[in-house]
Amino acid sequence: MKHLLLLSLWTTVGTLAAQAAEPAPRDRLERGRYLVNTSGCADCHTPMKMGPRGPEPDAMRSLSGHPEGLVMPPVPTLPVGPWLVISSATNTAWAGPWGVSFTANLTPDPETGLGRWSEQNFVQTLRKGRHMGAGRPLLPPMPAAFGQMTDADLSAIFTYLKTVPPVRNRVPVPLPPGTR
Repeated sequence: MKHLLLLSLWTTVGTLAAQAAEPAPRDRLERGRYLVNTSGCADCHTPMKMGPRGPEPDAMRSLSGHPEGLVMPPVPTLPVGPWLVISSATNTAWAGPWGVSFTANLTPDPETGLGRWSEQNFVQTLRKGRHMGAGRPLLPPMPAAFGQMTDADLSAIFTYLKTVPPVRNRVPVPLPPGTR
């Protein structure tokens, strides 16, 4: 009996210690909001639209990636010289030596965004630089630096992204080099 009581006490202490090491859910959410807003996620994952003062983020499509209805024309030929990439006016399609990449839908839409992803899928994608941690490579302009973030920060980002309004927006698959 004494052994069971000690085992129960030890388990309770271990559980409380683990919970103390984890940030509270609200703290994790706020940390995620902070990281998304200061790390430039919306700079590429929120389409730009023309406003009265020039390009501005389309608030109705926040973090939804490249607009599915925007079919891109053939990629212009870069001039000879040190030029490397071409970006769309929406800042959601990028062309370079890797082909054409389209920024992903980071909203929690279950069909076209992160809605069915697990936290592990998300962390492994950023950690390994591959879709779902094992699929196709993440392409430029996605910074590899996100893979260097702590698990706690990646978890916080995922926690926050699950709370943004879902936007149904199926982003095209990347196009290989030479595709026009």
